[in-house]
Amino acid sequence: MKKYTLVLFVLFLSSRAFSQTLSLSDAVSIALKNNLDIEVLKNNVQIADINNHISIAGGRPTVTATINDNEQITNVNQKLNTGVEIRRNGAAANQLNSNVTATILLYNGNRVKFVKKRLEQVELQSLQLVNAQVQNTIAAVMTKYYDVIRQQAYTRTIDQSIDVAQKRLDIVKAQQSVGLANNADLFQSQIDLNTLYQTKQSQQLIIEQAKTDLLLLMNVRPDTLISVQDTIIVERGIGLNDILKKLDRNAELMAADYQIRIAEQLIKETTALRYPSLRANAGYSYNRNQQAAGLTLLNQSSGPLIGLSLSIPIYNGGIFKRQEQIAGINAKNAGLQKSILMRNFSNTAVRTYQAYTMSLQQLEDQKKNIDLAKQLLDLTLQRFQLRQATIVEVRQAQQSFENIGYTFTNLSFAAKAAEIELLRLVNELK
Repeated sequence: MKKYTLVLFVLFLSSRAFSQTLSLSDAVSIALKNNLDIEVLKNNVQIADINNHISIAGGRPTVTATINDNEQITNVNQKLNTGVEIRRNGAAANQLNSNVTATILLYNGNRVKFVKKRLEQVELQSLQLVNAQVQNTIAAVMTKYYDVIRQQAYTRTIDQSIDVAQKRLDIVKAQQSVGLANNADLFQSQIDLNTLYQTKQSQQLIIEQAKTDLLLLMNVRPDTLISVQDTIIVERGIGLNDILKKLDRNAELMAADYQIRIAEQLIKETTALRYPSLRANAGYSYNRNQQAAGLTLLNQSSGPLIGLSLSIPIYNGGIFKRQEQIAGINAKNAGLQKSILMRNFSNTAVRTYQAYTMSLQQLEDQKKNIDLAKQLLDLTLQRFQLRQATIVEVRQAQQSFENIGYTFTNLSFAAKAAEIELLRLVNELK
């Protein structure tokens, strides 16, 4: 699992009093530090690490101590062959039995070895699941971070359009003061300007909500004030063949591969149940039997013991055979699940790369369109000032400039989102 340096970022102190500038690296670090899903998976890793022990696999000896002490009242009625008769009611009797026994498994068809190997694979799989969640978290934070930048870029386009609308209104007012413009042009210019201000306010709400969504991914207070000052820069050197070759680095695919190995070990474990089990036993016992009446008043024994126990499975109704068949089917399913994941990830990689390359191609054309739209808007505004263009032409040029600006921003975001997804697929997000 890749190591990430978690940078402590102050977002909690006086959050209502000021806005803290948030960088992408800070956002990612905070999200990784606070992500609850990652914490759950880390706990699963800890569980798997504890389970990955030879004692869990059954390879360590067990030592058991037992003590039984029974006190009882008995009625004794005995006749001996010597003619002696013993009769006594309410005679006290005490029985004490104790032993310490150690048992160690010597052989069971290598099942201990197979179980230990499976536990190792489970631990490695759990680490990959953490890595997968880390990559997913980074991708989600980066995408939402750049979405905030996108929404702020929309606002800058609106601001430019507001400047144009204000100039247009100023021109109409100047023309009206000398009797060259009517109230209709004045009212329309004022309405257009007011509409743009309302659009800006609505866009500001979208920005704040996008920031709130980002704070949710970071798992910090939703009312924390943050400021994002960044630009969308797309990496242009990504190749499809490189992505497809590196797909086997995907953490989910690696976890699926470990699942195949786990299933294979389960087959071996189940097969080992058919073999005999040989155990060595050693211990020490102490027994004491004391009675107040009767032929034997005290009987006490103690001493060590050692021996072997052999258990041979002969017949159990075919249970082991069926369990082995089921384990084999589960192993096949694990392989199929990995193939399905590989197929889906390959499809996602190709589709995402297509969107990535198309967005980059359109960005180049859109850059030219932005310059042309800006020049057209400036020219139309000059012609309007000279009364060579109508207010409708100015509005059309203005709308064209806004649409091209929005499209350019959307293409930049789409290319960046595709880049993030491609890097996530090959486990290379940092």
